Amino acid sequence: MKRIILTTIGLLFFILLAGAGWYYSKIKRKTHHTVTDDSNKKLLTRLSLHAKPLLSYAKKHGYNTKTCLLADMSIESGKNRLFVYDLQKDVVLDAGLAAHGRCNQEWLKGRKYGNTIGCGCTSLGKYKIGNHYQGRFGLAYKLHGLDSTNSNAFKRFVVLHSHSCVPKGEVDPLPICQSDGCPTVSAAFLKKLAAMIDSSSKPMLLFTFDQN
Repeated sequence: MKRIILTTIGLLFFILLAGAGWYYSKIKRKTHHTVTDDSNKKLLTRLSLHAKPLLSYAKKHGYNTKTCLLADMSIESGKNRLFVYDLQKDVVLDAGLAAHGRCNQEWLKGRKYGNTIGCGCTSLGKYKIGNHYQGRFGLAYKLHGLDSTNSNAFKRFVVLHSHSCVPKGEVDPLPICQSDGCPTVSAAFLKKLAAMIDSSSKPMLLFTFDQN
């Protein structure tokens, strides 16, 4: 009789332990999803706020009013931060990694921006995506700065191109390589962007910003 009681207590304890483990894992998953969802909502809100004035600018100056590229430099380089954005539907169509300028340092910690010739930094602002050509890194697109913060982009040879140092997918918390100011992407992502840019009847806009 004593053995049966002990066995029953043991079974009850095991059931309670298993139930507690299941409940904890459910709470943990729910919390993780909530954090992720909140982060995504904040990102989408931020992109939408920058896309709206860009759409007005595109309409006024004769640029593509359907699609643009948004580069959020406040996002760590190991995460997707170059977004293909649908200006009409207000949604993200695609996203990929993009390098930022190292400002002529061996490795730039944090973010620093510049527009002077030879600075090696990323320049914030609106860009017109120009003609494509074959350069030292293969296919590349000329970028024309449209603001005072990036007016020297063309003279600085800041272009949209790919490099083997940029991975195909996210690697955060690890960073990716840094550039001399170019929004450098992976070859796979540039192939997607090229198909879209080349098929556009009007020049597309790229907007590089930092929320901080």
